[in-house]
Amino acid sequence: MTGTALELAAAVRSGARSAVAVAEAALAAIAERDPALNCFTAVTAERALREAAAIDARRARGETLPPLAGVPYAVKNLFDIDGLTTLAGGKVNAGNPPAARDAVLVARMRDAGAVLVGALNMDEHAYGFTTENTHYGPTRNPHDGTRIAGGSSGGSAAAVAAGLVPVTLGSDTNGSIRVPASLCGIFGLKPTFGRLPRGGSFPFVGSLDHLGPFASSVADLAAAYDVLQGPDPADHACAQRAPESAAGAAAEGLRRGARVAVLGGYFRQWAGEAAREAVRLAAEALGASTVVELPGAEQARSAAFIITGAEGGALHRQRLRARYAEYEPLSRDRLIAGSLMPAAWVQQAQRVRWRCYQDAMRLLQDYDVLIAPATPVRATPVGTETLDINGTPLPARASMGLLTQPISCIGLPVCAAPVWHGVGADPQLPIGVQLIAAPWREADCLAAARTLETAGLTARRGS
Repeated sequence: MTGTALELAAAVRSGARSAVAVAEAALAAIAERDPALNCFTAVTAERALREAAAIDARRARGETLPPLAGVPYAVKNLFDIDGLTTLAGGKVNAGNPPAARDAVLVARMRDAGAVLVGALNMDEHAYGFTTENTHYGPTRNPHDGTRIAGGSSGGSAAAVAAGLVPVTLGSDTNGSIRVPASLCGIFGLKPTFGRLPRGGSFPFVGSLDHLGPFASSVADLAAAYDVLQGPDPADHACAQRAPESAAGAAAEGLRRGARVAVLGGYFRQWAGEAAREAVRLAAEALGASTVVELPGAEQARSAAFIITGAEGGALHRQRLRARYAEYEPLSRDRLIAGSLMPAAWVQQAQRVRWRCYQDAMRLLQDYDVLIAPATPVRATPVGTETLDINGTPLPARASMGLLTQPISCIGLPVCAAPVWHGVGADPQLPIGVQLIAAPWREADCLAAARTLETAGLTARRGS
């Protein structure tokens, strides 16, 4: 389908297009293109047409329509959708009863007038970076169907990159928004930990899980983020903060005098040539000439592994004992190992996490935005087992999150922005950068992304 989310909403409000016609176009695009991509695990056509018809009826009555009226969207299948079983990528969940209500963020999108067209593929229980799901098949990169879309929110990123919907929702525990955004060439926002409520989403690691949107433009990303904001007294991990609109910053770009630096050290060591060049180009566009280091980044990644294994393993321990064979081989043994992790290791990981957070906050007293690569390499072929990063072989499925995990571990807001140019640039394959800011400063991340967008770095050649 054609049109950004904001363009479609404006067309519906003006009457230039009906919401039903927009929904039908999205459903037709999914039917035509998704069999080759495998983004969707369920298409909610009946609900989409019902919601779209309700929007058209409101317009016919002369009502003021909400900001995303008629905009088709889809969500990672770990979000509860009323009447649909929440899979979270797992076969073990397929026999669960259907959800009795929408997740909090799905309800907020509905209240904003958006039209839900389906649920999206992911790594089982969000434990992976490639969306090569054993049960539901791999999601393929829209720019090269032989390659991965990234994960664990691979279906969410690929559906936007393929133009099936303009906005999707995903989750990010260790990089699951930023990795697929980087590999699919779109924007993704991991807000500050606790910014968005997680009610009605299948958990993975309670102390690391974030939810957030994907979009093909910064304006769409900010519009989706703004309607998702707001406190939720039922969610104890959600900060009870009033919404802080990011749309203005996303429209204007970075303010004059903004202080921007590049993260070197660990973030350069584990970035391949294309990733380093993407950072260089982003730094040039944002006026960043200073390179700084985040002490303890490598240790923070190790801490994230330990915390992930321990909390994820504890969550699944009982079902693993009873239904081991229903878990996919890519994650079940890691969950078992995590569930057996000594408490002293977890305690030390939390200490490391706190120290890295303090180091980051000291850096962010001097800089408004920090730039880092989002993935070490571009999208790899489906089935790749090993990455070669600057001469070091590493396991592929775990290592796509090398550069995102230290930032997830300390909960900072990050916008992933694609870069389509640079050394060895392949017009079919992008790679992304992370734009990192201080807690609650999502507007700075989005403003930096808008500056890159204005500079032309984020658009595919010829688009």
